[in-house]
Amino acid sequence: MPKVSSVIVPYATYLRVYEPLAAFPEPERTHWARYARRADRPSYQDELRRSLADLLPTPPIPVPVHESSDAFVLDVDGVVCVCPWRTRLRGWQALQELPEELPRAVLDAALPEFVRRQATGDYERWLVRNPDARPWIRTGTWQVPLHWFVLVSDQERRFDKGSGEIPAALRYRTPMVQARRRVARALRALKDAMDDGPLIDGLVDVGRWLEEFHPRSLVELDYGGLVHTLTAGELEDDHSAADVAEGIEALRQGDGAAAGEAYARLVERWRSVRDRRSAN
Repeated sequence: MPKVSSVIVPYATYLRVYEPLAAFPEPERTHWARYARRADRPSYQDELRRSLADLLPTPPIPVPVHESSDAFVLDVDGVVCVCPWRTRLRGWQALQELPEELPRAVLDAALPEFVRRQATGDYERWLVRNPDARPWIRTGTWQVPLHWFVLVSDQERRFDKGSGEIPAALRYRTPMVQARRRVARALRALKDAMDDGPLIDGLVDVGRWLEEFHPRSLVELDYGGLVHTLTAGELEDDHSAADVAEGIEALRQGDGAAAGEAYARLVERWRSVRDRRSAN
């Protein structure tokens, strides 16, 4: 499949669920089985480039007209696991969140109100026919949401510096059962130690999302294009999952000082990334 562009698009990070083929009903299962045998499957960069290209026409196209038939594929101990892009669904959901992310004047300039209103109407009609729809991918911009790190462990961290045309990569992969167990344990510790807040709310939300998938799925946290905004040294030293785990364990032990130190390391590490976002 030809790429839209060779330009690297940074900023986006991803939380993905890969489900085994057995989790998909027919005829979708057969489609993904055939798709998995392709040698020219597109990358996350291709998906992001296509989405950005849709914003160039006048008026812009905020949501694809048709749902994507592409997916990410992994072979897990001989079992083919698939993560459908579902770009159209994710586009609709992202559109609902934009008013909280952008000032009204900026939003109107990028996506005129009549375009947003039409897309919202299309989404509402689609939901009537597909009330149980959910995406296999969640996306962050200029950050990895801290509650995502709860799902993984530092031992599952894989960092590839890249070379030549092969870009750097930083990701974690963990079995679904482990991710669910970590969410449950973290929620118990956090609720015992503090009042409700963004971290607890985020964990409750992601925990409910994970329950929608096959128990033998795989969960992947991928720094995606964010690796292109960080130096090799910053990526090498980034052990955010370990810091989150240490902070939660400290709370479980009643050690507020140690929990505060772990949190301070996280804040300092991600402040530089937020500063770059502001500069852009």
